[in-house]
Order: sequence, then structure tokens, then C-alpha cells
Amino acid sequence: MTSLKDIVPAAVNTVNTQFILLDKEVAGKEGQERTCFAPVADETAAVHFQLWGCECNAFEPGDIIRLSNGIFSYHRNNLVLRAGKRGKAEKVGEFTMSFVETPNMSEFLWGPDPNNSTKLVQEAVIAPDSRLLPPMP
Repeated sequence: MTSLKDIVPAAVNTVNTQFILLDKEVAGKEGQERTCFAPVADETAAVHFQLWGCECNAFEPGDIIRLSNGIFSYHRNNLVLRAGKRGKAEKVGEFTMSFVETPNMSEFLWGPDPNNSTKLVQEAVIAPDSRLLPPMP
């Protein structure tokens, strides 16, 4: 399992991780499918998680979710973690997981690694608060 602090944007479904869903906001419809955005976290970091269609109803705040073959990439100019077409998100528990809300991996500006142009590295923090969801109380 990959810790959230270790995920890096990529165009491939290689993220295998587990996290707790902190909140959920319906973002609207993309074509015929409803989308939801949710802050999720593990004991190392947080990230924005995007839910599609029936996934929006399948998960609630407090659910512990295991993501297999997920993708961390840009969708409509927002950096989000999601199952995508090849991945799978499943509930494996609820309410019993340690987590932190910072750093939020979706809030970093990523750029090419000067030592390896095929990889990305963190360059700067975009914003101290979420761009997709209001700050959590």
C-alpha cells in the first residue's frame, strides 16, 4: 500500500492505498453521471478524491476505503485521486483510522524532476486551503 504522502501525479492507474473519507460534496453532473469530491486522508497526508456515478452513493464520511489501481491526475484543472476506468474503490471499514489533514497532496504545484524528466516533483504549495471544498472546521 502506498501512503498518500508518496503519491505523485501520473497518467497511469498504479495507486494502491487506503484512506478515510472525511466529507463529501456533490459537484454536479458530468454528462449523464453525477460527480462528488471528497477530502480523504491517511496517517501521512490528505488528498481530494473524486467519486463518479454510483460511487457517490456508495461511500459516506467515516468510511475507510481501499483503492486499487487508482489514478492521481488532473481532471478539469483539479488534481484528484480517483478509481478511474481501471481502478476499484471498496469500503473496508469505518471510523477507526488515524489521519492527518495536511499536507494536502492535491494542493501542490508539480513540475518535472530536473534529474528525471519522466517524473514529477513538488515545486510549491498552491493554496493553504482546499480549492475544491471549503476548509474543514
